[in-house]
Amino acid sequence: MLNVFGQKATDANVVGDVKDKKSGEHIPFINVHLVNTLIGTSTDHTGHYFLKNLPEGTYRIRVSGIGYKTVEQEVQIKAGKTIELNFITEESTLALDEVVVSANRNETNRKDASVVVGVLSPKTFSASNAVCMADGLSFQPGVRVENDCNNCGYSQVRINGLDGQYSQLLIDSCPMFSALASVYGLEQIPVNMIERVEVIRGGGSALYGASAIAGTINIITKEALSNSYSVGYNYQQTGAAPDHTVNLNTSMVTDDNKGGLNLYGSYRNRSPYDFNDDGFAELPKLLSRVMGLRAYHRLGTNSKLTLEYHNINEFRRGGNAFDLPAHEADIAEQIGHEINSGSLSFTWFDTGGKQKVNAFVSAQHIHRDSYYGVNKDLNAYGNALNTTAIGGLQYIRNFAKLWFLPAELTTGLEYQTDRITDKMPGYKRHFEQQTAIGGFFVQNEWRNDKMNILLGGRVDKHNLLDRAVVSPRISFKYNLSVQLGWRIAYAAGYRAPQAFDEDLHISAVGGEIRLIALDDKLRPEYSHSLTTSLDYYFRIGNSDANLLLEGFNTRINDIFVLSENGVSPDGYLLMLRRNGKGAVVSGLNAEGRIVPSKLVQLQFGFTLQKSLYDEAEQWSDDPAALAERRMLRTPTDYGYFTLSYSPAKNLVFNTTGTYTGSMLAPHYQGYISSDRLETTTAFLDLNLKLSYELRLNGTAMQLYGGVKNLFNSYQRDLDKGMLRHAGYVYGPSLPRSFFVGLKFTN
Repeated sequence: MLNVFGQKATDANVVGDVKDKKSGEHIPFINVHLVNTLIGTSTDHTGHYFLKNLPEGTYRIRVSGIGYKTVEQEVQIKAGKTIELNFITEESTLALDEVVVSANRNETNRKDASVVVGVLSPKTFSASNAVCMADGLSFQPGVRVENDCNNCGYSQVRINGLDGQYSQLLIDSCPMFSALASVYGLEQIPVNMIERVEVIRGGGSALYGASAIAGTINIITKEALSNSYSVGYNYQQTGAAPDHTVNLNTSMVTDDNKGGLNLYGSYRNRSPYDFNDDGFAELPKLLSRVMGLRAYHRLGTNSKLTLEYHNINEFRRGGNAFDLPAHEADIAEQIGHEINSGSLSFTWFDTGGKQKVNAFVSAQHIHRDSYYGVNKDLNAYGNALNTTAIGGLQYIRNFAKLWFLPAELTTGLEYQTDRITDKMPGYKRHFEQQTAIGGFFVQNEWRNDKMNILLGGRVDKHNLLDRAVVSPRISFKYNLSVQLGWRIAYAAGYRAPQAFDEDLHISAVGGEIRLIALDDKLRPEYSHSLTTSLDYYFRIGNSDANLLLEGFNTRINDIFVLSENGVSPDGYLLMLRRNGKGAVVSGLNAEGRIVPSKLVQLQFGFTLQKSLYDEAEQWSDDPAALAERRMLRTPTDYGYFTLSYSPAKNLVFNTTGTYTGSMLAPHYQGYISSDRLETTTAFLDLNLKLSYELRLNGTAMQLYGGVKNLFNSYQRDLDKGMLRHAGYVYGPSLPRSFFVGLKFTN
């Protein structure tokens, strides 16, 4: 008898191996899964697998993995019997069978998804030698990561030209990045905790709530499938500044496959670097320690508890005089973070796979100590606390036929609270903000081999808004042929008002404290996003190829604007967040993948776009500075490429690059006499990496080395000295840097 809470021992087992069709060699670490159950494992380093104590009945066993086609076989499982079942698969050079969850909050084949989902795999992060998530996010069309502060190294991700505040960041589909966490969050996520990153461009509020206007980035963490380990060391040299990173991963699975645990840890120590020799660092000092785990326990064949937890301790400091306390430096931005995040989820579905339930709770607590000051100001110390909690319930029902086509219904509830307390006692500043959002979403997707039709929407009630916000969603996919698919989608999105601004620290440097209030009549920003795309799979001679063309248009109404609103009795500058007019971002994304052979793989993407406010917006407090309709720090063209070449079995050469076109960047007075807009130069950031793998007694040792920003394409007009504007920074985040590394895996 099987039930939600237990499973009868059957001593029914399936063993076997998985081989490559062309070479006949065994394939290690490929997933083996019992369809319509939560039972699964992976092949070991010899390419063999063992599924133990399986439920009786007729099932299908599915074999899948990154870079390989998914294959299935049917098997009759009987108590007390051990069956041998072997699989033969072949490389899927274009990842046609890749599974994603961000398109509709359920596992879906990427090619069949109703909206375009980009996937960043560990292979992409490895090719670019990414140490943290911020290093590898730019290798998707429409996505660009930029450094916004020379002092603290704050970076943000832009999707389709919009600021980071317009994108929703998720961990395992949970929106855990609060306003405080998002400031430095991209650099705080090490790559060794990431299984993959899914990117959806365009409005996503119908599924994921507030802030998903430009797009959604979903970080999927690693889950244990077999007993394994990996340990690696990376050394990077930028000028005279060393950067050390150590990563550790280990996975353990119980003998009965009921439980699994993945542990990961990361340590990073980066010295500050002064590029222009003015005595003030362009790259801050960074000391980071990350530890975490993901564990699961199967309560039954079709039910599972999953626990995720990670702890981040990070210290960063920019400015000068790093051997002195912060208040004895001429400029210092010093931030210490302790972040504890965790989630607990329960998943159940029936044996036939017709119904699925997922319930989850997540929480995050942040403690931040900070110093933002110049001129040895003792008053510039501060601290902040941020607590975020989320709970949700999701139900999925599959119908063999609902009215006219097979369908999948998804509905759910979510509730999120977020509380921020930010204090600077020396300036007598005490800021508090508490938000609460309750949401209900529902969608239905009709699907057959020819077309997908998705209708859905979400209703959110935000405590800072008088009325509930409705976010509808509709998409249509039609397969014009086996090779060519056409998609068109509309999605609404919104961003709720909040007084806390992730850039408050910039104005705090030097003691200029700004207090932000919300206008009594403030309305949420509301967006209407329309996308259409053609996805073409074809062959060029003997080469597999894929070309994606995607047009997008996002209209934002009632855009938030900050304006001066007098001075407080304590002498603080009062700012008012109000509604302006609107803005339109439109353009074209192109993505291509070509695989001439198993030795060579090429991927590239390019974006052309236009980002305009309805009316010219004032970007400076200086009345002499002219208002500007164009969005600042947004190039009209940018792109990327990755090229992998493997001339021998264990030897891989990778070259990756990002291109950033010219844009308008604000340049504020201090080092210069008055505020002005600068037209930046274009940049090409080119990276090279060579790696070699040697296997000894079941252990793989990988040696690698290379160079980042080969042409040293770094900003040349940086401000200098104490009066520099730290926000006047653009282009690549690093000058030319060299790296070597060593990694062991079993």
